[in-house]
Amino acid sequence: MAAPRTPTARKVLGRLSLPERTFVADALRTETVGGVLLLVAAVTALVWANIPALHNSYESVSHFHFGPAALGLHLSVAHWAADGLLAVFFFVAGIELKRELVAGDLRDPKAAALPVVAALCGMAVPALVYTLTSLTGHGSLGGWAVPTATDIAFALAVLAVIGTSLPSALRAFLLTLAVVDDLFAILIIAVFFTSSIDFAALGGAVVGLAVFWLLLRKGVRGWYVYVPLAVVIWALMYNSGVHATIAGVAMGLMLRCHRREGEEHSPGERIEHLVRPLSAGLAVPLFALFSAGVAVSGGALGDVFTKPETLGVVLGLVVGKAVGIFGGTWLTARFTRASLSEDLEWADVFAVATLAGIGFTVSLLIGELAFDGNAVLTDEVKAAVLTGSLIAASLATVLLKIRNAKYRGLCEAEERDEDLDGIPDIYEQDDPAYHLRMAAIYEGKAAEHRRIAEAKAAERRAPAEVPGGAGEDDGRPA
Repeated sequence: MAAPRTPTARKVLGRLSLPERTFVADALRTETVGGVLLLVAAVTALVWANIPALHNSYESVSHFHFGPAALGLHLSVAHWAADGLLAVFFFVAGIELKRELVAGDLRDPKAAALPVVAALCGMAVPALVYTLTSLTGHGSLGGWAVPTATDIAFALAVLAVIGTSLPSALRAFLLTLAVVDDLFAILIIAVFFTSSIDFAALGGAVVGLAVFWLLLRKGVRGWYVYVPLAVVIWALMYNSGVHATIAGVAMGLMLRCHRREGEEHSPGERIEHLVRPLSAGLAVPLFALFSAGVAVSGGALGDVFTKPETLGVVLGLVVGKAVGIFGGTWLTARFTRASLSEDLEWADVFAVATLAGIGFTVSLLIGELAFDGNAVLTDEVKAAVLTGSLIAASLATVLLKIRNAKYRGLCEAEERDEDLDGIPDIYEQDDPAYHLRMAAIYEGKAAEHRRIAEAKAAERRAPAEVPGGAGEDDGRPA
C-alpha cells in the first residue's frame, strides 16, 4: 500500500506565480525609474536650498500662492505638491492595495499573513523606538509616526544605482510591504492628523465618492467624466479638514481589479498602468523637490543626533524598521511552521528589512503634519528623515552587495528561456510539452555537432596537398 502523502511545507518568500511575477516586474520597472527621478529631485532640492545665491529663490517659489481663494484653494506651491500631487500617488496606492486584496498575495489569508505582520511590526517598532527616545530626552511625542513609512520608489532607486540583482520574490515582498505600509500610513494621517472637520464639505466629498462608485458600476467610460469629478471630490475633501490624499486612496479602492471573462486586464490594472508613470515620474518627484529643501550644515547635522525628536526619527528608520520587519517575518514563519525558501537565507530578509528603512515621501509628509506651525522643528525632522534614509540605504547596500553574486544567479535562472516561447523555463518544469521542445532543441544541436565532427574527421583523413605540385617536374619523377 502506498505511503500517505505528507503536505508540502509552505515556503516563505518562495517563487512567485508567473502572472504575479509579470505584474510585479512591470510595476517595479516604473517605480525604479520614478525612484531615480525622486533621487534627482531630492538632490536638486538640497542644492537649491543650500546655495546662498539660490536659497531665496527656492523659498520664493515654494511659498508662491495661486489658486481660487473663493474655493479655499489659494495654496502655496509646496502645499499644492503635498496635498494635490500626492493625491495621485495615494490613488495609485489605493489601486495597488485593491489589486493585492482581490487578485494578489493578500487574497490568500495564509500568504497575506507574512507581509501584513511584517509591515505592522515594521511600523510599530519604529514608533516605539521614537517614543522611547523622545521620552528619554524629554522631547515631543508628536513625531511618533514619522519613521513608520517606507518609500518603495526610493528603495528601488537605491537598488538601481548600486546594481543589485534582487530576486523577484524579495522585490515582491518589498513592494507588498510598501503597499500595506501605505494603507496604514493613510489611516494614521486620517485619524491622528485631522484636527477639525467641516461636515458639510465632508458630506459633499462622500456624495461625490458615491457618484464616482455608481458611474464605475454602470460601466461609464471617459476621462472627461472622471477627472473633473475627481478634482471636485479632492477639493471638497481638502476643505473638510481631512487630509486631501484620502480622496485619492478612496477612489483607487473603488476600481474593479479582478478580470472578467474575455478581459486581458481589469479596469484597475489599465488605469494604474496609465496613472503610475504620472505618479512616479511627476507627482512624487515634484513633492520631493519642494519638501526636501532643508538647510544642511555641520551644526544642523549634529543637531540631528542630539535632539530627541530627530534622533528618534533616525533610530526609528535605521533600527526600528530593520528589527520590526525582520522580527515580524521570523515570528510569522516560526509560528506558522513555514520554512524559508531554499534559495534564500535569513540574512537576505534582514538586508531587505534594512532597505525598508528608507522612509522619504510619506515620512516627509507626516513630518510636516506632525509639527505644523513649528517651522524650525519641521525642517530638523526633515533633515532627520534624509539622514536616516541615507544611513539605511548605505547599510542595505553593504548587506546586499555581499550576496549579490547569489542574487545574480537566481535572477538569471528566473529569466532563462531556452525554448524561446516567452515563458521562463523555471515555470515550465511540470509541462511535458516544454520537455519535448527542449528534447527537439537538444537533438537538433546534437545532429549539428555530429555533422561538424564528421566533417572535421574527413578533413583529417584527406591526403595533404603540396602547394605548387612539389615533388613532381613536368610529370616526371624528381
